[in-house]
Amino acid sequence: MNSKFLNFYIFLSVFLSSAYSYAQELDLPELGDRVSGAVSVSQERAIGQQFLKQVYSQAPLISDPLLFDYTEHLIYRLSEYSQVANRSFNILLIDDSSLNAFAAPGGIIGVNGGLFLHADNEGQFSSVLAHELAHLSQRHFARNVLKSKDSNLSSALVMVSSIAIALISNNPNAIAVGPAIMQQQNLRYSRLFEKEADRVGFINLVNAGYNPNSMGEMFENMNDLRRLSGDLPPEFLLTHPLSSSRISDAFNAAENISEEGTKQDSLEFSLMKARLEIYYENIPANALRLFESKYAENPSDANLYGLALAYKKNNNFNEGLASLDKLLEKYPKNLVLNTTKVEFLSYFNKFNDALDLANKFLEISPKNYPLSISKSQILLNMGQYFESEEIIRDQLLRKNDSPELWFMLSETQKTSQNIVGYHQSRAEYFLLLGQDEKALNQLEFALQLTQNNFQVSDRIMTKIIEIKKSLQNSRGL
Repeated sequence: MNSKFLNFYIFLSVFLSSAYSYAQELDLPELGDRVSGAVSVSQERAIGQQFLKQVYSQAPLISDPLLFDYTEHLIYRLSEYSQVANRSFNILLIDDSSLNAFAAPGGIIGVNGGLFLHADNEGQFSSVLAHELAHLSQRHFARNVLKSKDSNLSSALVMVSSIAIALISNNPNAIAVGPAIMQQQNLRYSRLFEKEADRVGFINLVNAGYNPNSMGEMFENMNDLRRLSGDLPPEFLLTHPLSSSRISDAFNAAENISEEGTKQDSLEFSLMKARLEIYYENIPANALRLFESKYAENPSDANLYGLALAYKKNNNFNEGLASLDKLLEKYPKNLVLNTTKVEFLSYFNKFNDALDLANKFLEISPKNYPLSISKSQILLNMGQYFESEEIIRDQLLRKNDSPELWFMLSETQKTSQNIVGYHQSRAEYFLLLGQDEKALNQLEFALQLTQNNFQVSDRIMTKIIEIKKSLQNSRGL
């Protein structure tokens, strides 16, 4: 077994076994919320936070503010039509071109880059997100633990560890780890949960204004992919078993619902899909050939956008800028297109032009995440370190649990020779990855450099004591 996954599997075994033992000892009332009695919302969030640290530490993530911003806004918009009680999410963009998505305890939603690639439109893409939100709203993890109490099987472990296998070991066959009877029980119940997530997700998808056929169409895409994949089905189909009845049920549910006034696609989704197609084509010349061919066959906005990015990937400034400007003539106020132009100008060292454009649209959309990150990087390249750092700190007020932002801040501080700040920010980064020992090392380096600054050294010392106490508690000392 992959050693990285093994460590995580052992941790989850201990953690969930404790949760299972706790559930066994509970004197659950006959009436009331038996699910919360088995696993409370706070326990789910604690489990989720530990899982999140493993993903941040082990799984490759896509570092693209535009893609993240689009996905985050879409999930929060869909959640408004869901029954999720606490709409506070940790959203992960997994750097993997295969089709996969998951929901984990505590409001964690993971989306593979490949989900964009295998959805034909935003409606299909949203159908998967609505399904994952339904797993959270229906508290399927907690219900699995409750089922484990009732049937004396710790199948809840399989539910979470199967996600970890897919992310960390990258081995679809690894899902077979564990006692066969546990697998059978988990599979049987997970199919029931999948049907419930389909039903609840479908209702919420339609309420959000999407075409009712979107879910069935996405299932058909998955089914086609399964037929083509042979013995190695996509990870999504390992944790979300797809049956012919699920496909027919989705289309049957859509039969009596009018399509009038519903939406399937958005410009933004098609731009994100093109963006990822370029991202996953490692050979620049192939990316250019691909979108030249696509645009010749279908001169759509998305294909023109992909062509502009392909030109950029091939260091062709003039053609790329001309393609972007052609789109901007049609959509002059579109934030995605204007942020892409900011990125484009910065990539080709046109920093003043890039900064002017970023400032113009930040007046229209203050604190916009992708534009702010672009502006921070531009200022860093222009040697305006303090201003660059302030923008990242401002974003951290809203995204304090983002390892990427803490890493970005530490790199900015390193460039500006703010070494104490660098070590402190890098410590925060390691803490979010669950690497407390590395965080301690960074803070001890910082402490050595602040002997004459009582306020800063006191702050660092307080943090060191806090981490050491946490480590002692986790070791049972």
